[in-house]
Amino acid sequence: MRLHSLLALAATGALLLPLGANAGTVPPGYLTSCVATASAQPGMTKQSAEKHCSCSVNVIEKNFSDAEIKELNSTDGVDQKLIDKATQLVTKACKPQK
Repeated sequence: MRLHSLLALAATGALLLPLGANAGTVPPGYLTSCVATASAQPGMTKQSAEKHCSCSVNVIEKNFSDAEIKELNSTDGVDQKLIDKATQLVTKACKPQK
């Protein structure tokens, strides 16, 4: 069970990669990149990676303003509280089913 939590957290890291310049929208190719990164994690199947990445995008879009999403996209350094909030929300909403 603990492995699933670690996999969800690892896949969350893929979500926190830059989403692109268009705040509030996910650029074309983002899901492909997220799935490739997440499915490379040990024990993560492509199907579970696709499900997790789609869920993650939905959570971010529903719970963060355009300004916050832009901040998550920043390459100048992101506020740790914002990263923690994103990680916590995505982990809670998108954790693998037992």
